[in-house]
Amino acid sequence: MVAWGIHVESTKKARTTVSDTVRYDLTEGVATITLHRPDAMNSLTAEMKEALRGAVETAAGDPAVRAVLLTGAGRAFCAGQDLREHADNLGAGRALDDTVRRHYNPIVTGLATMPKPVVAAVNGVAAGAGAALAFACDLVIASEKASFATAFTRIGLAPDSGMSWTLQRLVGRAKAAELLLLAEPVKAPRALELGLVGRVVPADELAPASVELARRLAAGPTLSYAAVKAALDHAATHDLASSLEKEAVLQDECAATADHRDATEAFLNKKEPTFHGR
Repeated sequence: MVAWGIHVESTKKARTTVSDTVRYDLTEGVATITLHRPDAMNSLTAEMKEALRGAVETAAGDPAVRAVLLTGAGRAFCAGQDLREHADNLGAGRALDDTVRRHYNPIVTGLATMPKPVVAAVNGVAAGAGAALAFACDLVIASEKASFATAFTRIGLAPDSGMSWTLQRLVGRAKAAELLLLAEPVKAPRALELGLVGRVVPADELAPASVELARRLAAGPTLSYAAVKAALDHAATHDLASSLEKEAVLQDECAATADHRDATEAFLNKKEPTFHGR
């Protein structure tokens, strides 16, 4: 069973780790990370951010993980920073308590640079840092009940968790400025139109659709997927000549893999390839 309530029939042993606020389940190559403070809309406390950082680092470093699925329990994906805890910090003179550098930056970096595909299944509200977590993932599938809000200016803050970087790459600078400055909620259908998400499904189809997508990726050419991510990241900040050279380097690396050789042979024999990540 994955941590957010979908029963999974599996011939492979599942490994599950549960904390009070973040649940981690590994089944059939898919690491499902579930934000689990449903009564608080999965808003992020310091303890929860530490647990989430650990889960992301575990997924990145475990060769048994071939894809990652990030979601939230209950009616929200993640409402962002827990403002009650934040207010206590302000009252104690700790302000942000350096949480951006200690927590948000490494979490978002871990998701964005994960050498395997990451799927966000957005089941409800995604606001502030919660929206940024989704935007840092490679693929986003949303429930028709989902909504996104940048939220930061509503409480007099600047964007964090990589949103200034990811958002304008998803929707362009002008629309990113509008979303950040006005901080108005964007419902799932509009989010699809803008390119914030790749797919919107009925609420009761989100979990099975997300699991199916993550499993498809886990069964695919994970080294090739890592190369795609590396090529896109490089090209986003380099000129054409540099990007062409990066592609050549990555292509040489992929061409030397057993996955490529086996898949080429399978194609010539009119068979479906099986990928092993090597």
